[in-house]
Amino acid sequence: MQYIGMDVHTKETAICILDEHGKKVRETKHKASLRDFAGIMKNLKKELPGPVQVCYEASGGCGWLHDQLVAAGYRVQVAHPGKLRLIFRSKHKNDRADAAKLAMMLLLDQVPLAHVPSAEVRDWRAFIEYRSKLVVQRGACKNRLRALLRAHAIVAPRGLWTKKGLAWLSQQELPHFQGVKRNMLLLELGDLHKRIREAEKELKVWADTAPGVTLLMTMPGVGVRTAEAVVAYIDDANRFRRNKSVGCYFGLVPSEDTSVKVRLGHITKEGPGLVRKLVIEAAWQAIRRDAGVRAYFERVMRGDPNRKKIALVATAHHLLKVMHAMLRDGKPWRSATTPSDADGAIDTTASAASAATAANTTTTKKAAAAKKNAAPAVTTGTATAA
Repeated sequence: MQYIGMDVHTKETAICILDEHGKKVRETKHKASLRDFAGIMKNLKKELPGPVQVCYEASGGCGWLHDQLVAAGYRVQVAHPGKLRLIFRSKHKNDRADAAKLAMMLLLDQVPLAHVPSAEVRDWRAFIEYRSKLVVQRGACKNRLRALLRAHAIVAPRGLWTKKGLAWLSQQELPHFQGVKRNMLLLELGDLHKRIREAEKELKVWADTAPGVTLLMTMPGVGVRTAEAVVAYIDDANRFRRNKSVGCYFGLVPSEDTSVKVRLGHITKEGPGLVRKLVIEAAWQAIRRDAGVRAYFERVMRGDPNRKKIALVATAHHLLKVMHAMLRDGKPWRSATTPSDADGAIDTTASAASAATAANTTTTKKAAAAKKNAAPAVTTGTATAA
């Protein structure tokens, strides 16, 4: 067995090869594009006897390179860059040193692995992100049109983006260059509308063949865009060791800096930001539509308006864990409104859990109150007896 650590870049790549005893066999740097480097690695495999393991950091194009190396006969491990403390905290950092450290971590079986989805899922994710960016561009275009109207003290009517509103906008009198700008922005807006519709049409074709998307849409507040994004990024529900790991993967858990005293900060915001945004939007709808989710939200908020955002993020975190459970078990959403209805519910019985927690809290408070009231009587009796 031989071990290859690679520090991959778009125009050059450093590699370090170790034998099974950790001895450095070869150390080179190749100035080549990613596609040319894949060809170099295929030729290298023919020179190396026996099985060969390869390790490199996850980055742009890592999925494509993974497929090429696997096809060439390598055993590939893609390292999670955020967890490679050995490299990021080192004061001696260059491409050759990084490649050597990756090779040594591979030899010691200490590589923090990153999940590499299939080519089809990577393609699906990229198109979901592309559609999201089109929506952002459309919003920016609308904002520029509104700013143009405000700059000339023109009050826009309601329904500005309807056919009637756009016709009104195109007829407004503006200075020459501002009028040209308005016309160009309207053309851009129309083009973005068309591209978004086409993108959503293509995504619908894929979503119709993905049972997980249909399953998640049984949850209140979850539409096709949210469902497809969650399914695409979770990919394989069984790759998470436990349900709580999902929130960590999507960056919805609080950052922690604990030394003796527990100190929690803002959420980590790791993982895909698009999924976080969509799930938080879905959480608002679920709070309005489902009594169980609303009870969970209100329990976290504790009646304090200042905790509204905290409660919203916590509810989104809870819904993500429920989505993972639904995908893992293949069961649809089941809203639990009473503890008796909660048996076997896939949504982890949000309302039942809220009711149980509230009941436990009430019982605890009553017990504490009874103990507090009973204490003076015993003391008084003892004093009297004395």
